[in-house]
Amino acid sequence: MGQADGQERSGQDLNSTTPDRGEMTGAKALWATLANHGISTVFGYPGGAIMPVYDALTFYPEVRHVLTRHEQGAAHAAEGWAKATGEIGVCLATSGPGATNLVTGLADAMMDSVPLLAITGNVARHLMGTDAFQEADITGITLPITKHNYVVRDVEELPQIIAEAIRIARTGRPGPVLVDIPKDVQLAAYSGQIPKPHARPEIPAPADEAIERALELLRSAKKPVMMVGGGSLDSSAEITALARAWDIPVITTLMGLGAFPASDPLWLGMPGMHGSVAANRAISEADVLLGIGLRFDDRVTGRVNGFAPNAAIIHIELDAAEIGKIIRTHVPVRGDAKVAAARLTEGAVKGVWPEWTAQLQEWRGRNETPEHWGAGYAVKAVVDRLTPDDILSSDVGQHQMLCAQLARFEKPRRWLNSGGLGTMGFGFPAAIGAGMAEPGVRSVVIAGDGGFQMTAQELATLKMYDIRNVKICIINNSYLGMVRQWQEMFHGKRYSEVWLGDSNPDFLKLADAYDVPGYRASSAEELPAAIDAWLNDPKSALLEVVVPHEHGVFPMVPAGAALYEMIESDPKRAAELKAQLADAPMNEVPMNEVSDA
Repeated sequence: MGQADGQERSGQDLNSTTPDRGEMTGAKALWATLANHGISTVFGYPGGAIMPVYDALTFYPEVRHVLTRHEQGAAHAAEGWAKATGEIGVCLATSGPGATNLVTGLADAMMDSVPLLAITGNVARHLMGTDAFQEADITGITLPITKHNYVVRDVEELPQIIAEAIRIARTGRPGPVLVDIPKDVQLAAYSGQIPKPHARPEIPAPADEAIERALELLRSAKKPVMMVGGGSLDSSAEITALARAWDIPVITTLMGLGAFPASDPLWLGMPGMHGSVAANRAISEADVLLGIGLRFDDRVTGRVNGFAPNAAIIHIELDAAEIGKIIRTHVPVRGDAKVAAARLTEGAVKGVWPEWTAQLQEWRGRNETPEHWGAGYAVKAVVDRLTPDDILSSDVGQHQMLCAQLARFEKPRRWLNSGGLGTMGFGFPAAIGAGMAEPGVRSVVIAGDGGFQMTAQELATLKMYDIRNVKICIINNSYLGMVRQWQEMFHGKRYSEVWLGDSNPDFLKLADAYDVPGYRASSAEELPAAIDAWLNDPKSALLEVVVPHEHGVFPMVPAGAALYEMIESDPKRAAELKAQLADAPMNEVPMNEVSDA
C-alpha cells in the first residue's frame, strides 16, 4: 500500500540523459528523483514559475499528476494519501499565491505529523528579493509550519535536496518539508546522477531503565488506563497485545482512533472535550496512566491541573520535546512505540482489579446513543453502514466529533481528520487523496454544509479523473454548528455570523453540475433508502442529510474545565459551570475556547 505499491525503483534508467527524454534539466531531474523514490502520484496546480517542471512532467508518465482545483485542495489530498497509506504525500504549486495557498495544508500536516513533500516554483534567482511578479518568500513564510525547508540555488544540488527532503519528511516524527525551486534552476542543465533512496534509519529503542520503571508502576497499579494517540497507528498490533496481556482498559485519542480495535471490551472510547464519559472518568480516577504516541494537547487534557490528578504518568514518545511539555511525566520513555510496547508485554502480569472493572462498566453505560432525528442520528446511520476496510474522513465541526464518538474503527489508518489545526475544508480533498491511493476501497467523507463549501470545487477533480469510490455525506443544519453551540451555551444565544441557511446552495444541483449523482434525506424515514442508493451507486456520489438547525454534541468539557467537570448531556449545567470558571485564575483557562468550526 502506498507510493508505487510500496516499492522503490532502482532508478538505473532514470540517470543523466536518455534518447526519449533528451537533455537532463533541473526540472527533469526533479521528476526522475521522485520516480526513483517510488512516488507514483502528486497533486498540484500549474503556474508561470513552475512551468518548466510541468513541461518536464510530460517525459515521466510513471508519475501521475492530479490536477486539483485549488492548491489547498492539493495539499489536503496529499495529506489524505499519506494518512491512509502511511507513505509520503506530494503536492506541487507555483510561486506567490500558488505557494501561499499551500500554507494551510502545510500547517495542518505539521500539527498532525503527516509526511508531506511540498514543491514550489519561484522567480529566477536574479529576481529574488526584488518583489518580482508572483514572488513570495515561501520558505520564510513556512519556516514555523514545516519540519524543514529549502531554496535550491544550484541545479547540481536539486536531486539530492529532494531525496533529503523525502527522508526528513518520513523519518522520526513525520512532518511536512517544502522545497522551493527558482525557475532558472528548473531550466538549467543537470549533469549529475539521480540519487537512490536513503535507507530509513532505525528508530531508537527505549532505555532498559525506563522500561523497568514503567513495569514497576504498572505492576503496582489498581486503576490503570492506557491512552494511545496518532503516533501509535503503526504500532497497533503491539499495543493491542500489550493491553490484552495486562488487561488494561484503552482510550484512543481523536488522532489515535483505530490504533486499538473498538470491538474489544477493553476499549473505552475517545477522551477530551467531546470524549466519552467512560474515557474521561477513567482518566480522572486512574492511579497509573500509560500514554503512547500522543502529545497531551489541550483538547485531550482539559484544565491541565485537573488532568489525571491521581495518576502516575508513563509517557512513551518518539519526540523528546513532547515528554513533559504539558503534563508532568513520572516515567519518560523515549523511543520506538513498537519496541516499548513489546518490552512491556514481555513483562506483563495479568491485572486483577474487579472494582475498577465494575466502575468502568458503569461509566460505559452512560454513553448515549442518538435516538431522535438529528445530526447524531444521521451520522450514526451512516457510520453503522461502513465496513472495517472503508476509509472515513471528516471535515471539522460537530459532525467531526460525532464521527469520532459514533464510528467504530477496527484497524488503523481508516480514520482521517484534521485534529491539531482543525481545518475546515480538509475532509473532501483528503477523501479524494485517500480514494486515489486505495482505489479498491470505499472512501467516505462526512462534512458539514459550512466546511464542504470551502473546498467544494474539488468535485471537478472527481469528474476529471472519473474517481468512483468517493462517497460524500453533507450534514446540513444551515449553521456553523460548533460555533453556534458555543454561542448558545456561553454567549447568551447571541448567534453572530453563523447562519448559512439563506445562502447555502442546492447541494444536489451543485453535484449535478459536476456530473456527480446526488441523494437527499430530510427525515429518519427517508434516510435508510437514501443511504442505500448513495452507497450502491457505482459512481462517486453525494448524500445531503437535512437535519434540525440547533443541536449540540455531548458529552462536552468546556474550556477551562477539568475532564471530570464534563457536561454529560444536560446543557443547563453550562450556566453553573460558566459561573464557576469565572472565578478561576486566568492561567488555568485555555485561551482557545472555540475553533472556527
